[in-house]
Amino acid sequence: MKKYDTILTDMEHKISQGQYKSGQKLPSIRDAMALYGCSVSTVARAYAELEKRHVIYSIPQSGFYVVEHTHDSTTDKVSEVIDMASASPDANLFPYRDFQHCLNKAIDKYKYQLFTYGDSMGLDTLRQTLVSHLANDQVFAKADGIFITSGIQQAMEILARMPFPNGKSTILIEQPGYDIYFSYLAAEGIPVRGIARTAKGIHLQELEEQFRSGDIKFFYTMPRFHNPLGTSYSAEERKTIASLASKYDVYIVEDDYMADLGAEQRFDPIYACNRTAHVIYLKSFSKIIFPGLRLGAAVLPEQLAAKFRSCKSYGDTSLLSQAALEVYIKNGMYDRHKQRISSQYSARIHALKEAVERYNQAGLIEISDVSSGVYVQFKLPRTVNLESLIGRLEKRSIHVRAGKDFYLPDFPDREKFLRISISRAEPEQIDKGVKAIIEEVHRLH
Repeated sequence: MKKYDTILTDMEHKISQGQYKSGQKLPSIRDAMALYGCSVSTVARAYAELEKRHVIYSIPQSGFYVVEHTHDSTTDKVSEVIDMASASPDANLFPYRDFQHCLNKAIDKYKYQLFTYGDSMGLDTLRQTLVSHLANDQVFAKADGIFITSGIQQAMEILARMPFPNGKSTILIEQPGYDIYFSYLAAEGIPVRGIARTAKGIHLQELEEQFRSGDIKFFYTMPRFHNPLGTSYSAEERKTIASLASKYDVYIVEDDYMADLGAEQRFDPIYACNRTAHVIYLKSFSKIIFPGLRLGAAVLPEQLAAKFRSCKSYGDTSLLSQAALEVYIKNGMYDRHKQRISSQYSARIHALKEAVERYNQAGLIEISDVSSGVYVQFKLPRTVNLESLIGRLEKRSIHVRAGKDFYLPDFPDREKFLRISISRAEPEQIDKGVKAIIEEVHRLH
């Protein structure tokens, strides 16, 4: 490692660990030069980079100081609530400074280009960057097949509305599944049919029957870290789904919204298993960086790209955000942050499973077998009144989501469960929350 990188890494570590506290003066350039055994210019360059990252600031004729962090008055209030309901990422893990640095770099690089309307497909250089980025997930695509969208939701809405080459009209969706999408489809009057999915997977024979006899335009699925179950399809299931799509001319809309949270060394998406271009691959960047970034990518087969582009029609996603994301990916910050957030969430899932093992001695609840992602299904006894359970937990300042929220209104075969999210709960809160849930289930059983 070069001296410059050594100084940068060491300073950031000492600041993050509190060795240099908020507002504290750092060693002068000459003192740092003696400390690290390097030239004045090397220290000055490292300090300038830290200042660009908004980690430190300089006062003329005085020196360099650690940026002060304003106390958030809501923190103490939030800590009293155990939030096991929210789908939002942990705000404490957001890469504020890094992304601010990337925004500044993007403006320096592109200047006035970022303040035009832009292309409906998205920033060309970002799409070129995503070619290699997506290839790491076994999604091999050309830049002209990649569209930048305002989150995954926009892509899903366009796909629901636009005609497909197979001439079919019904959308097949997993039950339980993504409730916000259900609401959109109902509001638009788009034909929808459900198919059961459990923590153990999907009934492939039933899926084939739906593909064969139904007027299925596309099958919308979350193969990895399913919301709300938290589970992932096996390699065999993914391969079979890809094969059935080709056999019956049914498209797959693969929502891989949590691809970057995976601990698996190799997880080939359905897209990688299909050889007849029947899979549309969707990726979100919101779960890794910020929900407010509202950036997603849609990878479309050639026969759908032109129609999708005509439906999208204009550039509606911030070019500044796109350019900053490009910088964030290319300089390696994205991969570093991905490792950090993935390890944090995996640790929380582990803490949850340990808590269940500790308190669920009577075996009243059954949890889905997951090791990464943010969701876990707590399957409940049929005798437990779900509304009463949630009400009792609310009184104990514990927030959860009822499984019934994730089904179509007329879907018959429903499981009774809670969707537990660990994205905004610390390990000690998780232990307390799991203990309370099991205690209340015992009372209501």
